[in-house]
Amino acid sequence: MDFPKLFVNLKKIRENAEKLLETLSKLNIELVAVTKLTLGDPIIAKTLKDAGVIKLGESRLKNIKRMIENNVPGPFQLLRIPMPSELEDAVLLTDEILISEEKVAYMIDEIAKKYDKNIELIYMIDVGDLREGIWYEKAAYTIEKVAKKLKMAKIVGIGTNVGCFGGVLPTKENLNILVEIKDYLDGKLNTNLKISGGSTVTLSLIENNELPSKINQFRIGEGILLGTDATGNRDIPYLSQDTIILEAEVVEVDYKPSVPVGEVGRDSMGRIPHFEDLGWRNRIILAIGEQDIDSSGLKPFDEKLKVLHASSDHTIIDYTDSNKKYSIGDTLKFHLSYGAALRAFTSPFVKKEYIKNA
Repeated sequence: MDFPKLFVNLKKIRENAEKLLETLSKLNIELVAVTKLTLGDPIIAKTLKDAGVIKLGESRLKNIKRMIENNVPGPFQLLRIPMPSELEDAVLLTDEILISEEKVAYMIDEIAKKYDKNIELIYMIDVGDLREGIWYEKAAYTIEKVAKKLKMAKIVGIGTNVGCFGGVLPTKENLNILVEIKDYLDGKLNTNLKISGGSTVTLSLIENNELPSKINQFRIGEGILLGTDATGNRDIPYLSQDTIILEAEVVEVDYKPSVPVGEVGRDSMGRIPHFEDLGWRNRIILAIGEQDIDSSGLKPFDEKLKVLHASSDHTIIDYTDSNKKYSIGDTLKFHLSYGAALRAFTSPFVKKEYIKNA
């Protein structure tokens, strides 16, 4: 049972990491290589370390523990603002934690004192995307107050996240909000706070020479692992997209109408499907479904194929316009969107095969 399968090209992932390290180091920007797409896959994490990455970023403590148990060295940054119930493990397993709540900062400080461990904090600030972070207009004074009360834990930087919830793009203007807050806090606290203000989508500001000079930490996963920028809706031209390839097996080849026959309700996932009447069409069914991938994020190597829809176990492909003929047992190759790759790594039914030298 070899399929469905992800082919993970470690050489190309390493090359992507090396290119980004070179680009960022010229600007004195620290790269935090994010492993959450791969569930903290130790083989991929070691590849990133071999590329020269110092710090790894993860959103799940179980994934960090998995890497540690497989001899992947830190330091580790915890990306997802932590649950109160996991703070003790967060302090013990990580080196740098992203936070957004005053109460959580004090709880971490107490745990750090208990274990006599210095722990570094990045205080997240919301500049408009409406995901995590204290609202920017009240950030400076709140962070100043918190920083003065901490004993073992230390606020070493401020950060923001854009693109992931509201789809807000990074700009020189919204990142300069962080610069202003940093300047205020540095003056009040006699510090030199880092600004964790970059992610894959922020690379475009570097390319256009629009990145504020005081932004000095980027948290990048998608760019390294896929060579794409979902928020910016582009393939990054100087990175490889042939890093992670999905292959799925054909289990049915048939000729059927393009519109269902009968009264249409919702599909098995609760969605209302829409169909265009194109007459009878040649169709393939693949043995992979929404339990394994986000079908809307499948990008067929055969560009004449059209991904129609998927149920939990099957994905339907229209191959009428293709010059190729498909048979049962054939395999189809796909590049993946970030969402599709994330789900494929999460699915226990998708095998992973590692390519080291191609």
